[in-house]
Amino acid sequence: MSWLGRLFARKRLEIDLDKELRFHFESQVADKVRSGVSESEARRLTRLEFGGMEQIKEDCREVGGIGLIENTWQELRYAVRTLRKSPVFTAVAALTLALGIGATSAIFSLIQGVLLTPPPYSKPNQLLLVSSERTDGQKMDSPRGWPAQQWMGWKKDATSLQGVAAYDWTFNFLIRNDGSQSMQGMWVSKDYFRLMGLKTVAGRGFADTDFSLGPTKAIVLGYEFWQRVFGGDRQIIGKTVRISRWDTPPTVIGVMAPGVRFLPSPDDAKEPNYDVNATVDFWAPGEPDPKEWKEPDWNIVARLRDGATPQQAQQELAVLTAQQALSEKSFEGFAPRIERLTDEMNQDGKRILFPLLGASALVLLIACGNVGALLLVRGLQRQQEYAVRIAMGLGRVALLRQTLMESLVLALLGGGLGVGLAFGAVKLFTVIAGHAIPRLDAVTAGWGVLGWGLAAAIPAATFAGLIPALRVLRVDPVEVLKSAGPKGTAGAGERRMLRGVAMLQTSLTLALLVGAGLLIRTMMKIAEVPSGYSTGRILTMSVTDVQSHATWGSFHRQALDRVAAIPGVQYAAFAWGVPLTGNNWPAPIDIEGQPLAVKESDKITLPMRAVTPDYFKLMGIGLLDGRAFRPSDDDKAPNVGIVNQAFADRFFPHGNVIGRKFWFQGRGKAGVEIVGEIANGRTDDLTQKASPEIYMPLWQAQAFSKHLVVRTTADPRALIVAVQRALHAVDPTAAVENVKTLEQIRDESLASRTFAMRLLIGFSVAGSLLTLVGIYGVLSLSVASRRRELAIRSAVGAPPSHLRRLIFGEGFRVIAGGVLMGAVLAILVSQVLRTFLYGVQANDPETLLIVGLLFVMIGLLACWLPARRAERIDPLEALRHE
Repeated sequence: MSWLGRLFARKRLEIDLDKELRFHFESQVADKVRSGVSESEARRLTRLEFGGMEQIKEDCREVGGIGLIENTWQELRYAVRTLRKSPVFTAVAALTLALGIGATSAIFSLIQGVLLTPPPYSKPNQLLLVSSERTDGQKMDSPRGWPAQQWMGWKKDATSLQGVAAYDWTFNFLIRNDGSQSMQGMWVSKDYFRLMGLKTVAGRGFADTDFSLGPTKAIVLGYEFWQRVFGGDRQIIGKTVRISRWDTPPTVIGVMAPGVRFLPSPDDAKEPNYDVNATVDFWAPGEPDPKEWKEPDWNIVARLRDGATPQQAQQELAVLTAQQALSEKSFEGFAPRIERLTDEMNQDGKRILFPLLGASALVLLIACGNVGALLLVRGLQRQQEYAVRIAMGLGRVALLRQTLMESLVLALLGGGLGVGLAFGAVKLFTVIAGHAIPRLDAVTAGWGVLGWGLAAAIPAATFAGLIPALRVLRVDPVEVLKSAGPKGTAGAGERRMLRGVAMLQTSLTLALLVGAGLLIRTMMKIAEVPSGYSTGRILTMSVTDVQSHATWGSFHRQALDRVAAIPGVQYAAFAWGVPLTGNNWPAPIDIEGQPLAVKESDKITLPMRAVTPDYFKLMGIGLLDGRAFRPSDDDKAPNVGIVNQAFADRFFPHGNVIGRKFWFQGRGKAGVEIVGEIANGRTDDLTQKASPEIYMPLWQAQAFSKHLVVRTTADPRALIVAVQRALHAVDPTAAVENVKTLEQIRDESLASRTFAMRLLIGFSVAGSLLTLVGIYGVLSLSVASRRRELAIRSAVGAPPSHLRRLIFGEGFRVIAGGVLMGAVLAILVSQVLRTFLYGVQANDPETLLIVGLLFVMIGLLACWLPARRAERIDPLEALRHE
């Protein structure tokens, strides 16, 4: 019979086993009686020879091969029955574990979606990004791409690489009569799809004949764009579509597989609509123009040959690049920097998610500590049960397994509840963390989270239940059975252990609180930073005239007039480079009085912005010298510019900047006269000091996509519909997108810090509550265990205040010890938050002191009820009971 069959025939086997053992027992008794021993003495002697009947049965079951499975099943059933008899204990313990497991599961779901899900490329670990850096080690003013002449040379000569492909980010609009649809895309070289391992799900990819100079004839749509805009219509393949600024409508030749996102284009990262974490809307064939082979316009991705390392590729490309620089002067001063694609993609995600995973792990440890304390107290209350079972022959190892099984059932229950919490938390994250975590749209809570939650339950059960379970090995059945009833109190050893657990919980909680405190102080410091401009009552939206260059000027002037005439609008302006959007145009320039750059890498590159005349008044940016832009500063007037104070301080520290010139196209061309100097503003990042900036009149530096900026007299959101109506009245096909207030943009620029702060506060609150409950439990058990001692103290004259101070003192020692341990732990843990901090150090003593004192005060509140219980002990009643 198979073991499974024997398992189902267990009842019959048990009866047979019992009959057989009884037969042998009675036979030996009969033998002893026949030898002249009395029956009672024969039975006593036989019991001594046999040993425990239950132990013999267990040995027989093990020999039968089904003991482990059957015993496990029995222990599982017993554990479930036991926990059902104590529903309050079970609920509290399971919910406590659910809190910790849910926290780690929720963060794991983010890590799984953002970091562990591979990009949809073939063997992504072989893909390398090749960026540029200066050979002299100095920081570059702005990112730079690679000329076609260089990367085509690498493609031919590099032996450590399977291939090299080039790409570039682009932005455009799909023109429709009912309003235009923005679309982000990529120009890609011939080898790009093959090198990346990308295949279409409909139609075809690019053939070599699709690559040529002149109008673009074919595009491949991204799967998500195809679904979003064309509803997944396969009939779109083979049809042409109208794209703004493209004179020839291209034909859609295929649809790419889903989930394909952009590769980084650092030199385009300042564009208004750049989003490297978005899925690609379309691909277009990019053929290098021989006339522009030396222009650094391309971003490069390469694939390692099997067995080659990134270090080998780095060394080989460095040699090839140096050789190329010998024959071409404009290539001098730049060297390649190799980085794995997956490392670059996961950089931001790791920065925020790993610290949060650590914080959630602390919450899980605190929860395990609480459940461990609960199990220990419950074990004390069940000592008589354990003693009886040992006396009846149950082995101590079997009892240990039984106790661990109860912990495991609790942990699995908590794990199931925790996964439920994680599912809800993931939905919440997608709402509140949209701008804080890259590729958040790919995060879902599925089987992976369920597996993680249940897997986390195993170590949680071991951690929480091991010490209480091991304690059953030390149970002395004789001593325990002497007592008249359930003990329900703890000895000095148990109390020390529980105090240690509470102290550990306090230290972990303090580390969480310090982390949250540092981020709160960071946000307070940022709020105090003078930005240099106003963010209140300002509405922004990206607005693009998609028709043609011929209508550009008339559209923008009419649009400004119509929007400015709306009641409630104070000022209206167009701007390319609104603060905190990351938008600007890094442009290499020559500046009057500065030496000419010998090498390309020595050229000064500064961020340039373009605005209409009312922009500085609208933003509240102070004019320090000279004049603001005028409506007459258009494409027919001499070129003029306005610089900020940081520009003047850097390039003209001892003279007047007004009237000086700079050049974009070399000093042989007409320069740009500086007509005004404005105050500094933290336009790129509130945590970074102002850097030199240049502003041009929008009418002289026409920008394709830019923001309409509107200052209102009341809530700017109330005017959104009126402004959009005014813009479409000028041109119904105009693209109006990304409608936000400037305060929203400011909040999004701080999103990663805000998200980390919120989660740490949440984890800290959960950890604090669990720890306070733990401290309360320790002191309550101490009062119960020291009832006789406290009664005697009271009987010999100790006043109630003395008993109260006694319990408060015990609680204070636990809390203070935990705070001291936590201070050291907090200093270590807070180092991982360094990248989020501003204006405060990771080991900030002020934060440590405030958080430590605050927790001591709150922790002492948890001591209040046990202390009150101690001072109210009636000595007569307590001593009579003892």
